[in-house]
Amino acid sequence: MEKTAMREKLRTVIFGTHTSAGKTFDVILLWLIVTSILCVIVESIPEARAAYGWWFYRIDWIFTMLFTVEYLLRIYSTRDRSKYIFSYWGVIDFLSIVPSYVTLLVSGYQFILVIRVLRLLRIFRILRLFRFISEGQLLTQALRASIYKIIVFMTFIFILVVLLGTLMYIVEHGNPGFRSIPSSIYWAIVTITTVGFGDIVPVTYLGKLISSVIMLAGYAIIAVPTGIVTAEIANSRHNKLPLVCRECKHVNTFDSKFCTNCGNSLLEEKVSDQNN
Repeated sequence: MEKTAMREKLRTVIFGTHTSAGKTFDVILLWLIVTSILCVIVESIPEARAAYGWWFYRIDWIFTMLFTVEYLLRIYSTRDRSKYIFSYWGVIDFLSIVPSYVTLLVSGYQFILVIRVLRLLRIFRILRLFRFISEGQLLTQALRASIYKIIVFMTFIFILVVLLGTLMYIVEHGNPGFRSIPSSIYWAIVTITTVGFGDIVPVTYLGKLISSVIMLAGYAIIAVPTGIVTAEIANSRHNKLPLVCRECKHVNTFDSKFCTNCGNSLLEEKVSDQNN
């Protein structure tokens, strides 16, 4: 019984975010992840690696040990171990610690350590602490609602760049940069998105005139998908407001049926929001 109680308490701390201990655990884990990523980034600088390579090696193993203990505790405390191990987050947790152990067995594969950057993905798990999960659901809802509009828009852009590329291939005939239609389409994409690498440039007056029109139109074209998604976000935010539990005042996501804090039914809150 004591062992089961300890596992439940440990599970609440590691996987839960509604207790003070769980929030403290997530904050500490967040700082450990960010610090480890910063060490990986700084270590990639040749001068820093040459001067402090041994210290980076020690620090990396300290983080590896800490994350290994955390990973094993998650396996120990979870109710369904196989489900966690093979879940998305379980695989990410495993991949964030395995590179250091691989380098002990296989020499000459230091580039595998770059996989440690996967630890950065674990931040999304911790961001639940700051109510980003509801905002993420809102953004996902808006993207799903606007996907067909964006597809139509991208189809139009694809046709447009093909036509513009073909036109410039004809206008700039003899220009080495526009030696083929695919190369001209590449130039049209770079120009219409206002990136402007400058590796291919028109030389004729007509080509420069067309380029000027495309660049000016590019600013308006880029704003179209942004406007589509923004409109859908506004609609989703209006129709899918967060639900506040009347019993404990806990803020729940718009698709919740029961309060995640006290378990109270949120049906009345949904009806009230729809009437308003």
